Amino acid sequence: MSTHPATVPQDDDARARRNVAVLVAAQAVLGAQMPMIFTVGGLAGQMLAPNPCFATLPISMIVLASMLSATPMSAVMSRFGRRTGFWIGTLGGAAGAAVAAYALFVGSFAIFLAGSLLTGIYMSAQGFYRFAAGDTASDAFRPKAISWVMAGGLLSAVIGPQLATATTGLLPVAFFGTYLAVIAVNVLGASLFLFLDIPQPKRPGNDAPQGRSRGELLRDPVIRVAIVCAMVSYALMNLVMTSTPLAVVGCGYHETDAGHIVTAHVLAMYAPSFFTGHLIARFGAPKIVGIGLFILAGAGAVALSGVDLAQFFVALVLLGIGWNFGFIGATTMLSSAHEPHERGRIQGVNDLVVFGGVTLASLSSGGLMNCSGTSVVAGWQAVNIAMLPFLVLAGGALIWLVMRPAAD
Repeated sequence: MSTHPATVPQDDDARARRNVAVLVAAQAVLGAQMPMIFTVGGLAGQMLAPNPCFATLPISMIVLASMLSATPMSAVMSRFGRRTGFWIGTLGGAAGAAVAAYALFVGSFAIFLAGSLLTGIYMSAQGFYRFAAGDTASDAFRPKAISWVMAGGLLSAVIGPQLATATTGLLPVAFFGTYLAVIAVNVLGASLFLFLDIPQPKRPGNDAPQGRSRGELLRDPVIRVAIVCAMVSYALMNLVMTSTPLAVVGCGYHETDAGHIVTAHVLAMYAPSFFTGHLIARFGAPKIVGIGLFILAGAGAVALSGVDLAQFFVALVLLGIGWNFGFIGATTMLSSAHEPHERGRIQGVNDLVVFGGVTLASLSSGGLMNCSGTSVVAGWQAVNIAMLPFLVLAGGALIWLVMRPAAD
């Protein structure tokens, strides 16, 4: 046995590895509900909505609730621990699915939206899985811990859409079986957190450094550009992904095809995570963000080129890879531009802006898809053309940041 000073961190990492195993399983099992809901949510919304322009409003409500829940969820976890926060997430997921199932049974769009809001509580909690992975890990193990939890997203990308396609027509009421399956996923998955062993965080002392104010942080050019690029990357991914099932089915393909495309997309979102960090370390975060924005533009170009099934697949795979590079690169830029004691302050602002943009993208997606042209193809083109000004905004901000030192 080695007598290297790293023995103590290795002992700590034994607990971290157990926690990572729990979180990987949670990401795979509980995380499957999000691809399930994103696969059928827009289609169910289109069936229930009084106006087809509101078809993707249920997805928007999930993202909105996730944004609004993030700060209180963080506070709950800080005071009562990760396990309590994650259990609240599963409760929200199960309750949301139950309310949505009831809405489908009675044919109420308003009740379906209420269920979507509850589902957003789970989405918010899931966002903390990767942070929880690092809570008990040593500095050396932390990147691996986060990567392994992200790998759970690969499993959920396969499990979720397959469960959705298997349960969509299982019962006489369309999509009712899918939401019953989501309830089961939350009930079964909640038991995983019984094995989570993360101590409650200690409260900082009164003499802890306070750091910069939010206003001062936002005047940092790196922080501003990082927030813009993260928001654009995530919002554009959501804008296109939300409309994809509507476009695929509207072009005459089956719901099963939409499920397979969503699976390919989510796999493309998470699979690059195993090497994105290495690329950032080698080439720098701004270059990787720039590549991500370029790939997102490529996704839009492929989508505009036609509506063959292969074109949907390629566009959504590129969309996932572009999101991965853009969002993870921007997150790295943000984390390198502030001190540890400023983290909670600026990350809260970042989440507010990012998920505010995602909410607006979700709200816009249905209107662009169903109400901006005379056909499904015209609507799909409008969704993808809408990416352009935001790509120009983020790309221009990134170029300004890179060129700025030379200009000073």
